[in-house]
Amino acid sequence: MRYAEETLAKAAMALDENGYTAMAGIETMGKMNQLGTLDEVIRLCHVSTRHFRPVVDFGHINARTQGGLSSADDFKRIFDTIAEKLSPEHADSLHCHFSKIEYTAMGEKKHLTFDDTVYGPSYERFIEAIVSLGVHPTVICESDGTMAEDALTMQKLYEKESEENK
Repeated sequence: MRYAEETLAKAAMALDENGYTAMAGIETMGKMNQLGTLDEVIRLCHVSTRHFRPVVDFGHINARTQGGLSSADDFKRIFDTIAEKLSPEHADSLHCHFSKIEYTAMGEKKHLTFDDTVYGPSYERFIEAIVSLGVHPTVICESDGTMAEDALTMQKLYEKESEENK
C-alpha cells in the first residue's frame, strides 16, 4: 500500500508541475490477493483528490465479499461510504463498472451475463439503490459477450424506475 501511495504521489506531483489537470480512476479489484478493496481505493484517492477518483466495480466487490452485494442497502452503503470519506460529489458522479461475476474463495473467476442465475450482483437492486439515492453514476456494463444488450437492459430499468419515482 505504501508503495502505491508513493507512486501516486509522484504521479500527482508530475501532473501538477506540468500544469495538467488530468483525472485517473483507481478501480476496486476482484481478487483477494490484489490491492483494491473499497477502503484501499478511497485511501489511494486521498493522495490527490484533484487527480484520482474511485472506479467502483460492483462485480469485483461482490466477488471479494463472496456475494456480499445482495440488497439495495448493500449498494447504498458503498455510495454512502464514498460520500462520507471523499465527498457527496464523488458519490453522485461515480464512475463504475457492473457485471455479474463468478467467484471462488480467491475472488473473481470470470465475468458472466445477466442471464446467469447463480452469481450476482443483481442489477435490479443496483438500479433500485441509485434511483432511491438520486445519484447519477456513469455505469459501464462489462458482461461477457453481451455488454450492449445488458447495458440496454439496465438503462430501460433505470428509466422505468426513475419515472415511477418522480
